[in-house]
Amino acid sequence: MFTKDFYHETGLVLSDRYADVINKEVIPYLQEKEQVTMLNTDGNTELYCAVIPAAEKRGTVVLVHGFTENAYKFAELIFSLHRNGYSVLAYDQRGHGRSSRASGLSDLSVTHVDHFSDYVSDLKAVTDHFLPVLPKPWMVFAHSMGGAVTSLFLENHQEVFAAAVLSSPMIAPNTGVPRRIAHAMALAEVARKKGKEYPPFMKPYSGPEDFGTSCATDRKRFEWYDAVKASNPLFQNSIPSCNWVLESIRVTRRLLAKGAPERIACPVLLFSADQDYSVMPKPQIRFIGRVPKGKRIFVPGSRHEIYRSENDVMIPWWTRVLDFYHNPDAVLKEDS
Repeated sequence: MFTKDFYHETGLVLSDRYADVINKEVIPYLQEKEQVTMLNTDGNTELYCAVIPAAEKRGTVVLVHGFTENAYKFAELIFSLHRNGYSVLAYDQRGHGRSSRASGLSDLSVTHVDHFSDYVSDLKAVTDHFLPVLPKPWMVFAHSMGGAVTSLFLENHQEVFAAAVLSSPMIAPNTGVPRRIAHAMALAEVARKKGKEYPPFMKPYSGPEDFGTSCATDRKRFEWYDAVKASNPLFQNSIPSCNWVLESIRVTRRLLAKGAPERIACPVLLFSADQDYSVMPKPQIRFIGRVPKGKRIFVPGSRHEIYRSENDVMIPWWTRVLDFYHNPDAVLKEDS
């Protein structure tokens, strides 16, 4: 089924015909094997969840995507994990992709959450429901906002995961203005009952996006998902609600609270991107420095979405991720 020359040995796609390979080989392969469930987590919210079981029993990786993303966007990584013998559990977080959205939003591109803890409760519901029948060790890959969700989860549910990869985690968002000002502005909008509205200086999704200002460095990977996003309104999350902004700012204090990172029991590998304008680097360093079995790796030549880097960055980074899942303690002992 697969055209050998189009893939790296890790399962990453190398072809200049990236979109064709993803659409005609990778996506059909995953759709043939995936088991999709709409999981009701709190009586009102349904989460789109997909399990891709592997024939091998090497373990299971839970994929937790970032802000304005969805599981579909990570098809290449999911494919690679599966081809390397891992079962994969991926889901769209509430307010994203194919999962439930809050009522009263003006536009599908607005991303809203009432409480950041709702994301953490959703992850608990997903793991409780699916993991018991999936092979151990149970591990997690989390990007950006998903990194914040996963870190809070790890601080309070030490028994679940045997290893965690945090890629450009949102320990603190980059608000573009001093945090106290961003907090005051968002708080004022919420107080005016405009928590579900988007900030006045932002605009809803209006079509294809600009590669030059994107979080990706690989044009082929960018163009594939940009076309997917343009064709599917459910994937057009692009801006936060005022309440989301407020909750994202508040999450930093919780993540870095006294004794919180120290409660994380499993090995954690944190990757910081080179040119990252979405999250702040110093809070990442403070966080991982307090995790008992934590290690930070800086990725030169990358932007916020390391998983959409050019191959000379992508392959070594992803190889390190796979090595970590295979033997977390060995990777933690390596020199950075």
